[in-house]
Amino acid sequence: MATMQQVADRAGVSIATVSFVVNGNKRVSPATRDRVTAAMRELGYRNNVVARALASRRTRIIALLFPVLEHRLGQTALQFFTSAAGRASELGYHLVLWPSAATADDVRDLISGGLADGVIVMEVTMHDPRIEQLTRMDVPFVSIGRTADPSAISFVDIDFERTVEDALDHLTGLGHRRIGLVVEDLDGTAMAEYGPKVRSEAAFRASVARRGIAGTVVSSGASAEGGRRAAAELLARDPDVTAAVIMKDDSNFGLVSGLRAGGRRVPEDVSVIAIVSSDSAGTATEPVLTTLNAPGPALGRLAVESLVDRLEGASTDLTHALIPCELHVADSTAPAPA
Repeated sequence: MATMQQVADRAGVSIATVSFVVNGNKRVSPATRDRVTAAMRELGYRNNVVARALASRRTRIIALLFPVLEHRLGQTALQFFTSAAGRASELGYHLVLWPSAATADDVRDLISGGLADGVIVMEVTMHDPRIEQLTRMDVPFVSIGRTADPSAISFVDIDFERTVEDALDHLTGLGHRRIGLVVEDLDGTAMAEYGPKVRSEAAFRASVARRGIAGTVVSSGASAEGGRRAAAELLARDPDVTAAVIMKDDSNFGLVSGLRAGGRRVPEDVSVIAIVSSDSAGTATEPVLTTLNAPGPALGRLAVESLVDRLEGASTDLTHALIPCELHVADSTAPAPA
């Protein structure tokens, strides 16, 4: 097996520089890091993570908590994870997806075992027991999402309130005055207080009331079938609806097909806009959906950078960052019918 000195000789750097790259405890230039990692690959050098952790009392592992038992790992969540993993690697850390229940017990087991230096929490509920447990244990963490009162925690999140306003601005600008909102049906589950749903629904109800327009909220079950049933319920509750906002990508197709089954053309009779979505999700439906695209990559990177700054003592300030979704106009929105 190759030694650290052989890697240093191959890369033309000091053994200390190789150590900095391996351990991630000092910043080196991207060009130098690339030379060292290339030499490691060429020589077959294998870094002993366990030995390094025992010596430094740090694992350089960040655990990303995702409650897969309660919530599906969708496209937006995958964007968070992949961008966070890439940024963690650049900063000398390993990001590990930790599938867990949305309970305090799993968090306690993870931290008491010394498996991670810090934690990123995803799929946050308004009163999240995982965050309460991490706070009690004084563990460095950042959440992608917000609790009901996030003032005392570090978080990065989508600005759901601004995103809903942008969707309604777009639709009312096209003359729509009767608008539906389709959200995920989480009643009776551990995710009933899921932050994105609670915040978006509250923002929608407040905004339509302030604007003096009609707003109807319906819930969608899983997949396309859930979207079809949501469309039927929306049309039953407001037969004169002319626009729908949906925050559930796997039900987009079902919503559009359900509207057609109810005798409504998209966008001639009913405009549809998908929020917290993506261009690729929009193109999976005919017509191509107008979307408000989630800032997943930016939030994933920012969460890791904030946590690493805390772990390395570069900052003790709390991170409070909100990023809105970006509007991408496509074929599913049009002026309201006369």
